[in-house]
Amino acid sequence: MPVKNTVCMNALLLGYSEAKMWMDGLALVRKMPCLSLCLDNFTFSAVLRACVGLSVFELGKEVHGCVIRKVYDVESDVFLQSLLVEMYGKCGLVEKARHVFDMVGFRCGERKKDVVLWTSMLGVCGRNGKFEEVISLFNDMVMEGIKPDGVALLTILSACSHTGHVNLGMEYFESMACKYSLEPSPEHYSCVIDLLCRAGELDRAWKLINDLSYKENDNFTVTLWGALLSACHNFDNVELGKLAAQRALDLDPQNDGVYVLLSNMYARNGMWNEIEMLREQVKEKGLKKDIGHSLVDITR
Repeated sequence: MPVKNTVCMNALLLGYSEAKMWMDGLALVRKMPCLSLCLDNFTFSAVLRACVGLSVFELGKEVHGCVIRKVYDVESDVFLQSLLVEMYGKCGLVEKARHVFDMVGFRCGERKKDVVLWTSMLGVCGRNGKFEEVISLFNDMVMEGIKPDGVALLTILSACSHTGHVNLGMEYFESMACKYSLEPSPEHYSCVIDLLCRAGELDRAWKLINDLSYKENDNFTVTLWGALLSACHNFDNVELGKLAAQRALDLDPQNDGVYVLLSNMYARNGMWNEIEMLREQVKEKGLKKDIGHSLVDITR
């Protein structure tokens, strides 16, 4: 292009970002001053995405300083703010991410946080194991009148799963449809099944899978039955585990993973006759378990 401008550069940066070519994007941004091109909000957002992708704190901190100096109306750009939160969170600096989050709208004298920014902060706490903070933050968001989206609810369900707040997690799950008019996705169902299985609430997990609205998605439902079977193995509930395995095999008779889980449960409980019968069934179906292997990546 004989005449380059910031808009075209940003379009190219978007391509690098989508392809996760973070270093190429950063190299392009470094050339912009030489081309007498200014950096705008979109350019800073692209650089912060690269910092998130590469987990480079020092560069992200420098970009944050540039944003403060160069972007006058940063309070109005919620995506730029959320990327700053995610950048610090990706580097494990939850307190710095929270500082950015708490300072939003400071110059205007009011808080201007929408669901995107709240969800970013919830995600930072969740990814860094701050599950109790996720629950507290989610309650604060609701108290401020912000309607949570599917991502926020997925984060709070995961937090409840890791902290053992079963009833609270089920309340949030049930509130999706009745309170927030959101249709639970497969990810939400997976998370709530994990919540119940971790707590040993196997009968409740069984009922939920039975009542599942995603019955047309056999692969997803098989995954849930497999999760329940694994939990039955951990809690020595052989009878329910056998039923879960049968339901999974009814949907996918060739699923060798279900046979492996079932065999492991039998072995844990010393049910050797059942294991022998299971092996015969596997042979009849012509199934073979894939051989496990490990890969070592050596960087010189």
